[in-house]
Amino acid sequence: MKELVVISGKGGTGKTSIVAAFAALTRDAVIADCDVDAADLHLILEPNIKQTYDFSGGKLASVDTKKCIGCGQCENVCNFGAPAFNGPANETVEKTYTIDPIACEGCGVCVEFCPVDAIKFEDTVNGQWFVSESRFGPFIHARLGIAEENSGKLVTLIRKQAKIIAKNKNKNLIIVDGSPGIGCPVIASISGADMVLVVTEPTISGRHDLNRVVELTNHFKIPTAVCINKYDINTKIAEDIEKETKEKKLKFLGKIPYDIAITKAQIKAKSIIEYSDNHLTKQIISLWKKITKFLNAKAQKNDTD
Repeated sequence: MKELVVISGKGGTGKTSIVAAFAALTRDAVIADCDVDAADLHLILEPNIKQTYDFSGGKLASVDTKKCIGCGQCENVCNFGAPAFNGPANETVEKTYTIDPIACEGCGVCVEFCPVDAIKFEDTVNGQWFVSESRFGPFIHARLGIAEENSGKLVTLIRKQAKIIAKNKNKNLIIVDGSPGIGCPVIASISGADMVLVVTEPTISGRHDLNRVVELTNHFKIPTAVCINKYDINTKIAEDIEKETKEKKLKFLGKIPYDIAITKAQIKAKSIIEYSDNHLTKQIISLWKKITKFLNAKAQKNDTD
């Protein structure tokens, strides 16, 4: 089983459009959307959701005001200012503590230090994840709640489920739409992958963030390739990125031109492969052939070893 993860140093480079195109080209892969903070691959794939699960990424503390004795120990040990002495009276005291769920970081220290066990520590629902079928094959995706955290944990869960489904359905390829940037969700997206494709754009920020994400993939020793999307909006920066990529001995797989057809395809909830057969489509097909050639060669090498 091979796993290709498509990421970008910054948002808006077009990686999701490219993932959708790859899915349309192979039609025999398990697809996973691991950009859980801003998932949008489902807008193109229009999946039929088969199973829905709640995601719990942590715990939150809450006070049982009937037990609270108003001692203030929770307030003393909390570093985040979550406990507040504003709760209702009970049989013991005229005022009790409550905990602000927004300020609570779920560390649990107040639970450990409460002398009367008046603080509950319960799982929170931070989002949902889905097992779906799309016109291109099995699709695993998720939706993190507004301002919720632990997206790295959710990404790991999505990738794990994608591998289980690939094994059960005898699929040899997983295509992952990874998270942008270099944070925890990205690390969770790429760790252990067979290949990472970094999609960048010819802008100053695109070039800068490409260098950062390549440092990350190098750190984890993951085979990395680069392509430039919308290269013709600034050919000078595109040339510089191509030169720097080759100097770093990374695989440079090509340049994709800007084309309004991508936007028109998105409006119709289609991949560019389904929508058009123009020069842009041919460039993406060429890119996909290079990727499959690398993945097949890697698989053959692993079998030999």
